[in-house]
Amino acid sequence: MTRLIVAAGGGGDAVAAAVVDAALYGGDEPAVILTYAWDRLIVDPVPGPRGAADFRDLRRLTHSVWAVPADARPVAPAGSTLPRLAAELTYTFALMDPHRGAEGMTRQLDELIAEFSPSTVDLLDVGGDILARGDEPGLKSPLGDALSLAACARVDVPIRLLVAGPGLDGEIPADVLRDRLGSRVLTLTAEQVEPVSAVLEWHPSEATAMLAATARGIRGLCEVRDSGLPVPLTDEGPAVYEVDLGEAVERNELARAVRATTSLAEAERHSREVCGFSEIDYERAKVQRLSDRTSVAFDDAAVLARVAHIAAAARAQGVTYTTFRRLTEALGLPGTQRRDLRALLISSHPEGYTPPLWHFGPQG
Repeated sequence: MTRLIVAAGGGGDAVAAAVVDAALYGGDEPAVILTYAWDRLIVDPVPGPRGAADFRDLRRLTHSVWAVPADARPVAPAGSTLPRLAAELTYTFALMDPHRGAEGMTRQLDELIAEFSPSTVDLLDVGGDILARGDEPGLKSPLGDALSLAACARVDVPIRLLVAGPGLDGEIPADVLRDRLGSRVLTLTAEQVEPVSAVLEWHPSEATAMLAATARGIRGLCEVRDSGLPVPLTDEGPAVYEVDLGEAVERNELARAVRATTSLAEAERHSREVCGFSEIDYERAKVQRLSDRTSVAFDDAAVLARVAHIAAAARAQGVTYTTFRRLTEALGLPGTQRRDLRALLISSHPEGYTPPLWHFGPQG
């Protein structure tokens, strides 16, 4: 017997799942974390989530579910953070594959539950966009969460829906989410996020980075994404809430629409109908834009000058922090140079590094 926690949107939700699991249950027996292999283009240049066929050397857990061990490798040109997560965290990362729609994901959940007889099953989302209706103006990535929610709603065991860091994904503001949240079950501390501090040195998740930052007491306004979206870092940031899963499904029109889907393409069609877009279409378009971009040599002095310009503009808007992913994209650098940028900034201005964020410093 173990525990099962579903990382609703993949990516940083899988890292947060390890934190929340240990904080809630003690971590004496690490859980199985069921997660998408769906990383942003800074890691994986192929749009959409990866399936089992996109990896080598997976380990079979059930007929339909594979674990991603440390020695697994994505098939080029795809990329994935999951093998490195498996190497650095003592959890089993099981691959949630949405290519057969919510029907296939439900089957995966049923098989895992039958195989492991978990003592608890939790569904975790960082930020709270899983509580969307589908028409919110800031909504950017509803599809993965809606599929996870739909699949969990079909499973014949109790599943607890948890939302960590309301508003930290920059999609639905915390003030809007407040009436949709249930009771607070946990407020994360600096000690509880410390086990993933090394992971957040390289993992590109912005929402989970801000979740860890707020748990460490960092407060202010953080600029994220290529668009420079400002996200408040408040006392609400490290909070974890329990939400009624049935109520979330009733509210989430996309989750209801995709419940009987048998392919990812079918789920995408529903997303376009309900929300007016599919985030995979956005990724496809962004890949095309990036492919048209001329590569620029990494010149230390020029990069530092441009970062100083970005910082000045941000401070003028009251922004105090940013992520390294945001800076990488704002500078027009390829994802492969994110590590170079981070190393340059920390070596040149160590006072600006407030793990895992970059501090712009006082205005003036």
